[in-house]
Amino acid sequence: MNKSILRWLLGLVLLAAVVAAVTLREHFDAAALENWVNSAGAAGPLVFMGIYALVTVLFLPGSVITLVGGALFGPVWGTLWNLTGATIGASLAFLISRYLGADWVERRAGPRMKRLDEGVSAEGWRFVAFVRLVPLFPFNLLNYALGLTRIPFLAYVLATWIFMLPGAIAYTWLGYAGRVALAGGEGMIRNISIALALLAAAIFLPHFVRKLREKPMLAVADLKRQLDAGEDVLLLDVRPAADFTGEWGHIAGARSLPLEELPAHLAELEDRKQRPIRLVCRTDRRSAQAAQLLAEAGFADARVIQGGMTAWRTNGWPVADAGK
Repeated sequence: MNKSILRWLLGLVLLAAVVAAVTLREHFDAAALENWVNSAGAAGPLVFMGIYALVTVLFLPGSVITLVGGALFGPVWGTLWNLTGATIGASLAFLISRYLGADWVERRAGPRMKRLDEGVSAEGWRFVAFVRLVPLFPFNLLNYALGLTRIPFLAYVLATWIFMLPGAIAYTWLGYAGRVALAGGEGMIRNISIALALLAAAIFLPHFVRKLREKPMLAVADLKRQLDAGEDVLLLDVRPAADFTGEWGHIAGARSLPLEELPAHLAELEDRKQRPIRLVCRTDRRSAQAAQLLAEAGFADARVIQGGMTAWRTNGWPVADAGK
């Protein structure tokens, strides 16, 4: 059978399955899942992981099944089965997406999409780790989206399993604590307290990871030293163009590239991906947004100048075109 036809058939089957799953989702609840697993006897964990994988592929919410996993299997085995089932489902979605659409996306993608793909692929497992710890996009959709990139499959699987672990522990224990609370077992208060503490940690962790991922700002004095020494530094002034030659002027040698126009000029900066870029604005808010954009596009050394032009002028250092 023609490969293109096979892809279309597989895509239609997947679409029909997703529609059917969403239509019948009211039949998928905690009680039904518990009955299916219990009726499987010793094979219950395998059935549970298979259901979790299928749920992930078919865009059904995994929160219910994660809580049920904790209630059925306890905090330790529940975490293992939850995490493994979710990883299997994420891996299947990744492979399906790569088989169905990666070639088409590569042929049809515009320059901006190609740059994004290059940036994500360059980050590899680190990007997967980041989005697992910091859920920027819905889990099920993200699995398919990552399949359209060139991230290696093994790196994707390992990073998914490892970096979903904190969230899996927290939500599994929450399900376990809920089951203990309903049963009125000993240590109920303790288990609920642990569950809430783990949940709070899982919620705070993404913010912590995001902060760790951000490169520290560069002091304006360090920028001055680099410029005076003639180091290979590209200084981008991301203020509006009118401010570049306005009352505050700009730092000699800086290039005016307003934040709003930066995405359209990324191709021009390709040769700077592994070389230092310094970002300046009036303070550092616009520069921080520019640094995030450049980091997502694969630029390795884009640093914000702390305090921006405000700090530069406070030190009394010369500016160009001030007051024009």
